[in-house]
Amino acid sequence: MTANLLLAWRNLWRSRRRTWLTVGAMIVCNTLMVFMWSLQLGTYDMMIETTLKSFTGHLQVQKEGYLDEPRMRDSFDDVAALTKSFRNSLGVASVAARAESFGLASSEDRSVGIQIMGVEPEYEPLVSTLPGLVSDGRWLSDNNAEEIVIGAVLARNLKVTVGDELTFLGTGHDGSMAAAIVIVVGIVDSGLPDLDRMLAQIPLGYFQSVFSMQDQAHRIVFDVGRLEAVAPAMLQVQGLIETRAELVALDWDQIQPGLRQGIQADAASAWFMYGILILLVSFSVLNTQLMSVLERTREFGVMLALGIKPARLSRLVLLETSVMAILGLLIGVFFGGLIAAYFAQVGFSFPGMEEAMARYNLPGSMYPKLSASGLLLGPTIVCLGSLLASLYPALRLLWLQPVQAMRAV
Repeated sequence: MTANLLLAWRNLWRSRRRTWLTVGAMIVCNTLMVFMWSLQLGTYDMMIETTLKSFTGHLQVQKEGYLDEPRMRDSFDDVAALTKSFRNSLGVASVAARAESFGLASSEDRSVGIQIMGVEPEYEPLVSTLPGLVSDGRWLSDNNAEEIVIGAVLARNLKVTVGDELTFLGTGHDGSMAAAIVIVVGIVDSGLPDLDRMLAQIPLGYFQSVFSMQDQAHRIVFDVGRLEAVAPAMLQVQGLIETRAELVALDWDQIQPGLRQGIQADAASAWFMYGILILLVSFSVLNTQLMSVLERTREFGVMLALGIKPARLSRLVLLETSVMAILGLLIGVFFGGLIAAYFAQVGFSFPGMEEAMARYNLPGSMYPKLSASGLLLGPTIVCLGSLLASLYPALRLLWLQPVQAMRAV
């Protein structure tokens, strides 16, 4: 094996320019794939984080069936004690309870249907970025205050501003009529018209009082900091609610399945582009090895006449390709990993991206994610594609006749 490897190495450098052009194509392709795929993985994480932090959270606890069919009566009790136990067990403060209902909001000029949400003023900013998007006025101040924060589109539809009164009507938890008058203290401009058209949040304590819910809520939302912490946090939460058979813990993938589907669709389109790169490199290898075999036809004929088996010559060609592929893989992974590691520290952004993302209270840079798949997946496929491309030149040698080969010009 050592002798074959040494012979393959010498054969490669008989034509240095051709070998370096082929290896260089592999290096460039592997470097691009490592950096681009690492950047995509980092972008996907950022996409998930920003989507979840805006409203959904990493985890939620709710009554079984509430996600599919939200109903006012599908609430659960002992919310204050339950959220406190979650905060103590997980060691994080970013746990907030929410209650929800549909109702009719009226100003002096108009009436529109809205989704009224009761939130904890102290803890809601820890699980949602919406409190940081108040463009006019302020966020909710007290858990029992008679005040409301609404979306910018809803404010325009109702023709109200900060300081105006709103009246809303709904149905209480016990079936009674729920009605209240609140003061608009803040207007949220999230940049999402559908959200800003329906957003209406009041303090949870006041919500429970108006809708006759005592110490009840519909959801408990968790922000566990990082996506990697979701799985262990999920296990802890499930252990804490195992005595409450009516409750279920749902992770972000169950709450927003469309998010992962969108990421998978984007990854599939990206791999189409990567496939074109791999195909170009494979044709480069095919061209190099085919030219090498044709140039050495007489040499191979002499070797066959001396008793060397055609299969050994085929393996020699494949070994030469393997050496080039490994060189391209190692150097490409090194440079690609170096570039990805650099931008993982300093961030990567397009002109104007920081200003646009700051508008939505989101980070203004993308950070590549270094991982085993990011470093090795693309280069490994390039390596395999190169070996497949060299099969044709290698197989030609199996039918090579010594006499005809030695007569080749």
